Amino acid sequence: MAYATLTMAYALIVFGAIVRISGSGMGCGDNWPRCFGSWLPRLDNPTVAIEFTHRVVAVVVATMVAVLVLMAFRMRSEPGVGGRFGVLRAALLAGVLVVLQALLGMVTVRTGNTATATVAHLLNGALLLAALASTVLRAGGLGGARAIGAIAERTRAARGAAAAAALALVTVLFGGLTAKIPGANSACEGFPLCRGSLLPASSAQHVQFTHRVLAFLLFFHVLGLMIAFAKRREPPVVVRTVRVAFALICLQLVIAAGMVEMHLPPAMRSLHEADGIAIWLTLFALAWLARFPDAHGTREPAAERAPAAPPLAASGAMS
Repeated sequence: MAYATLTMAYALIVFGAIVRISGSGMGCGDNWPRCFGSWLPRLDNPTVAIEFTHRVVAVVVATMVAVLVLMAFRMRSEPGVGGRFGVLRAALLAGVLVVLQALLGMVTVRTGNTATATVAHLLNGALLLAALASTVLRAGGLGGARAIGAIAERTRAARGAAAAAALALVTVLFGGLTAKIPGANSACEGFPLCRGSLLPASSAQHVQFTHRVLAFLLFFHVLGLMIAFAKRREPPVVVRTVRVAFALICLQLVIAAGMVEMHLPPAMRSLHEADGIAIWLTLFALAWLARFPDAHGTREPAAERAPAAPPLAASGAMS
């Protein structure tokens, strides 16, 4: 159920990008939750159909989250469901965030899709996905089964993965801001430079170029993590996850270059958004998994590690 809810929530966030890119954000006017005062509007207008479909998918996601919370509550006495690190708490957080997402959707519509409201809506959607991903991981999915019963540690890998997830979230939010500020999307022709320059001139170019700088910082940071994790022999699931994240980032750079060179076709912009959200989800899962270095038995638990005796002390003891 957690997998299914996460999948639908991801589809909702991606569809939200399609609403924005197609200019359908006000497809139902400033009415919410009804569409032009009707619960079942005519769908012969594409903008109305897109916006109304987005709202229907949102209702489906909210219903699935509610069912997930009820299931977890009924099973709260089972190991791994109740308690501090159980599924129930993550599901409850998702329930709170899905309600907040609906309220932010209302605010976004009532304020005419301003940049601030849209970015706040995107941020809460990303956090909702993280809460659902945490629910899946705690339920044993996405590699989380290997961490059940293990002790979380703030290792170098965990800190590096958390920084990557935070950087990915900021990059996604800057992407949403770039899409909403007038002229920012097309302000920087050419890739990777901005009209052949490293020094953007206008404020719109600064927003677009900052988004690109963040993307390249993420690329090099995750590349460093991938090399370091392989050298330190981190758990296999952590190594696989960082490799998937790096592959998605490489794909994102290719999509971005093609999108700019093709003058921002809607299909490429939608794909860019979908891959960006996938990167955020993957790096969130990486940050969660990297906290459990002993989940695979590859290392001794920290509490059981004993310092090696100095050579002289060891020889003295033997004599």
